Amino acid sequence: MDDKIQIEIAYALPDEQFLFKEEVDEGSTIAQALVNSKLLIEFPNLNIDKVGIFGKLANSDAILRPGDRIEVYRPLKVDPRDRRRAKVEKERKEAK
Repeated sequence: MDDKIQIEIAYALPDEQFLFKEEVDEGSTIAQALVNSKLLIEFPNLNIDKVGIFGKLANSDAILRPGDRIEVYRPLKVDPRDRRRAKVEKERKEAK
């Protein structure tokens, strides 16, 4: 009999957050946990290419430990570097 561990899976939309508590087999990978998760039942077409554990990027083949929280990241709408450049340009124009 396989031992089970408790994990969480987090996903956030701009104005709503989801946190699913899951039980997976010990030795499961992130990918295995996600494929069988409530998250993909709720969002079957979700892109799960970019994930992390507790805010640190992780590969989908990383082995989970008890209590881990998988975070599924959405693509950025705007590159932060582009946003900063635009802000600096705007400030320079306003300062003239």
